Amino acid sequence: MKKEAVILIHGMGRSHRSMRKLEVFLKAKGYVTYNRSYPSTVANVERSAVHYINSALANISHESISTVHFVTHSLGGLLVRYFLSNHQMKKLGRIVMLSPPNQGSEVAERYRKHFWYKWITGIPGQQLYQNNNPLLKELKPLKTEVGIIAGTRSSDPWFNHAFEHPHDGKVSVNGAQLPEMKQMIQVPHGHTFIMNKASVKNHIANFLATGNFYRPTQKISMFNFVKDNKATKQSADPRTGSTKKAPPQPYPEAQKDDHDDKQPPR
Repeated sequence: MKKEAVILIHGMGRSHRSMRKLEVFLKAKGYVTYNRSYPSTVANVERSAVHYINSALANISHESISTVHFVTHSLGGLLVRYFLSNHQMKKLGRIVMLSPPNQGSEVAERYRKHFWYKWITGIPGQQLYQNNNPLLKELKPLKTEVGIIAGTRSSDPWFNHAFEHPHDGKVSVNGAQLPEMKQMIQVPHGHTFIMNKASVKNHIANFLATGNFYRPTQKISMFNFVKDNKATKQSADPRTGSTKKAPPQPYPEAQKDDHDDKQPPR
C-alpha cells in the first residue's frame, strides 16, 4: 500500500530539532517524513533549496510513495517556492507554511545593513528584505493547494517597533500571504515555537488530509437526528419544559483560531 510523505523544512538559524515534535506527530498520523538540518545562515536560498529538496526526494524514493507534501517554517517556505519555481515535481501534494516571509520581513527591511543582523543571519538574511527584492520577484505562483498559518503574538518584543500590523515578532500577517494561497488562518502564537502548538499541529494534519485547516462539519444522518432529538427531550427542564440549545459550531472557514495556549500578550 502506498503512503504519503511529508518533507519538513525548518527556518533560519534553526535545525531539524525545531521540527522534531511536529515530525513525531505526523509520523503518528501515518506519514513518511523527512526532516534534516541545512546551513540556513550560510548558503543562499537557491542553493539550500535545490540541495535539501533533492536530497529529501532521493531519501524517500525507496518508499512506496503516492504523494509528497511539504510543511515549512519561516525561511523554509522560500526554499519550497524557489525549488518549485525552477523544477517540475511529480506526486506533489499540499503545502503548509508556518510564518513564511513570502513578501519579505519587516525586520530584514529595517536592519539588513546592520552588522549584528548580518552576523546573525548570514547570506539568507540579506535575501529577506521587502522592497525591490530580486529573489521574491523571481518566485512563481505555486500550482498546488497552499495553506498558510500566521502568528499574531510576538515572540520577539524587541522587534515590535518594526511592525505596523499584526505580526509574530519576525513576520507580519500581511507579509506571510500569497495571492495563490487556498486558505490562511491566524493563531495567537509567536514565530519561534509556532510549530509546537497543539492547535497548529492539528490544523496542519487537517490541511494535509483535506485541503482545509478545519475539519468539515459532520453530516447528520436521520438516525442521529432522531436520537439527538430524543436526548434533547429527555434533558428538558422538568419544571419549565424548556431545553437549552448547544452553542453553534464555528464556521469551518473561520480565519482566526484563539482556543489554544491563552497567554497575556507580550
